[in-house]
Amino acid sequence: MKRLLIKNIGLLAGIDHDGKLCLKGKEMAELHTLPDAYLVIENGRFTDYGKMNDCPPPSGTDEVVDAEGGTVLPSWCDSHTHIVYAGSREQEFVDKICGLSYAEIAIRGGGILNSADRFHELSEDELYQQAMKRVDEIIRKGTGCVEIKSGYGLNTEDELKMLRVIRRIKETTRLKVVSTFLGAHAVSREYKGRQEEYVDLIINEMIPAVGADNLAEFIDVFCDTGFFTPEETARILKAGAEYGMRPKIHADELESSGGVEVGVEYKALSVDHLESMTEEEIEVLKDSQTMPTALPGTSFFLNLPFALGRKMIDRGLPLALASDYNPGSTPSGDMKFIVSLGCIKMRLMPAEAINAATLNGACAMGLSNEYGSITRGKVANFFITDRIPSVEFIPYAYTTPIVWRVFLQGEEYV
Repeated sequence: MKRLLIKNIGLLAGIDHDGKLCLKGKEMAELHTLPDAYLVIENGRFTDYGKMNDCPPPSGTDEVVDAEGGTVLPSWCDSHTHIVYAGSREQEFVDKICGLSYAEIAIRGGGILNSADRFHELSEDELYQQAMKRVDEIIRKGTGCVEIKSGYGLNTEDELKMLRVIRRIKETTRLKVVSTFLGAHAVSREYKGRQEEYVDLIINEMIPAVGADNLAEFIDVFCDTGFFTPEETARILKAGAEYGMRPKIHADELESSGGVEVGVEYKALSVDHLESMTEEEIEVLKDSQTMPTALPGTSFFLNLPFALGRKMIDRGLPLALASDYNPGSTPSGDMKFIVSLGCIKMRLMPAEAINAATLNGACAMGLSNEYGSITRGKVANFFITDRIPSVEFIPYAYTTPIVWRVFLQGEEYV
């Protein structure tokens, strides 16, 4: 039995929350820690931890890592990304600087449609190689669990191609990956002016094809002004449910447009974005099983309002934070920066932001029984930081690199 012993940990953070799979309201301010600690991993899972004074002596076959006083945290769990895409969109970045809004760029045929045009031209191998560079990037920044969406194909063949690339990533990395079908990301150019027909294509052709090959755990719809209506969203979610795909909704990014309500009605695992969310919708989320997920990197990059994270927590709701890593509205998968934005712009306490980006992020993917905290029996995805004075330093020093060594399934990532 292979055993890994991490010794001389300055602070072990994000440890067991008494078996809780989701933290709500005041619970989110509780980041359980242990100073001067050790950590034991066997067969890729956490098996024990405690004070260094009680550290078990290593056997001759154990691998021993000296944390040298660094902090150990569970890997970030990023529950909303689009990291399989074809090339960057920096010209639209310039357009935004010149005053065009995200919606105006989309109306002109840019945005998602621009990415779809480029995506169509590349092979699966080319897309995979591009995506793996981003996978390596986010792993080295501390992410160990990620959701990846389709949505840059916008026709059956290309959506399936995108999902096959995501499946290949799952099969070739120790990063935990879940996949989401997002054919309803935008209406393709071919169906301009025929949105109802495009919705029919998603329901009658795309979803059965995705379901036949078990290519996605979740289904998503961009339910917002200028994209898909709540009624169209409901039709798509019903069709996806027939193939076992649970909803995760793009909601209230551009306007409060009914996405939260339809997400709760159809028991979505999460409703994501929420930049234009109202206080009334906070009440809609109460007593639901739907995780509100804020994407503060999008607000930062597009100069949009930030989600009402402080108010959600104060009203007793859970909250997850995710990156939205994509070429148009958030070209960054740095979850440490997302945690900083959660604190600086959404007024979260550091413990709340870290919990939102670990345990609650895992919960927003249906994975918090296996990921998101350092708990005996969970998968050993974690990272060791350089020596830092406190966990509050992580969001405070918002551009300072802190990740020293990364471990996925108990093995060091090099």
